Amino acid sequence: MTPKRRIIPIFVPHLGCPNDCVFCNQRKISGSLVPAGAAEVRAALESAGALAPCGAELAFYGGSFTAIGRERQLELLQAARPWLENGFLEGIRVSTRPDAVDRPALELLASCGVSTVELGAQSMDEAVLAASGRGHGAADTVRAAGLVKEAGMKLILQMMTGLPASSPDSDLETAKKLAALAPDGVRLYPTVIIRGSALYELWRRGLYREHTVAEAVELCARIVPVFRAAGIPVIRLGLNPTEELSGGEAAGGAYHPALGQLVYSRLYLEKARSLLSALPKARRVALGVHPSCVSFMAGHKRENLEALRSEFGLERVAVRGAETAPGGIEILELI
Repeated sequence: MTPKRRIIPIFVPHLGCPNDCVFCNQRKISGSLVPAGAAEVRAALESAGALAPCGAELAFYGGSFTAIGRERQLELLQAARPWLENGFLEGIRVSTRPDAVDRPALELLASCGVSTVELGAQSMDEAVLAASGRGHGAADTVRAAGLVKEAGMKLILQMMTGLPASSPDSDLETAKKLAALAPDGVRLYPTVIIRGSALYELWRRGLYREHTVAEAVELCARIVPVFRAAGIPVIRLGLNPTEELSGGEAAGGAYHPALGQLVYSRLYLEKARSLLSALPKARRVALGVHPSCVSFMAGHKRENLEALRSEFGLERVAVRGAETAPGGIEILELI
């Protein structure tokens, strides 16, 4: 079994960003106020190297990496060179804006060992991009994605749901357009209202209706299958929980420490509903899923099983681990 690659995160909040998107407050999202420099990169690598000898990836998150000055890019990337040369690092990834990507920028990244580029696409709807203050259009995402793939790097796309001027249909259309770009993975971030952001002020004044957790779960349960059907993994669903966000800096919107679990539980519920609808009426049912997915099928506080019991008039619904592929469901017992 191949071990999961460790990620060593370095936060460079707001470095290179030419404008403030309405939803953004990087200090609150990342928990970092001062952008990292070469010393921080070396310290993080030395600390990680003391725990395990190899198999890590260095990831620069939070800013628009290719929009910062060339010298600063080189400072950060060259600080990691010794760890690339000795084999401790298997690669480096950076996050950036679609309109800050061109061939010279990618050539610089490649020369310093960058193997993955994450693009903050967020939406492919022009009205949503404008209302969110993104400062770029959908065509920039298409162009940048093509250049990253042309350079032989892995491409990760980030999208958001529930942004100003968006709708479930426009977000679903964004997912389809991003899937058509054939990225190596996607991050799906339902909008969170963070204190100190422009979106927080719009919401407080009644000019933005929040994208609730319940709405995000329902919508993401429609979006995830779009990427799955295209063979594209969703590598993150929802903002990474931090003490600040959980402590109240997430004032509203779709913030939940286990949002991904809620979405995958919903997917199992819908699949089980479809399966039971095609079966003869029964009193008791036992469902089999991969052992790692039992909690997803059961749902939070076993709410999925209770929903199925009520909807199908069953005396009992059980779930057990079985030799089933992740995502699959089989009937173990039907009485």
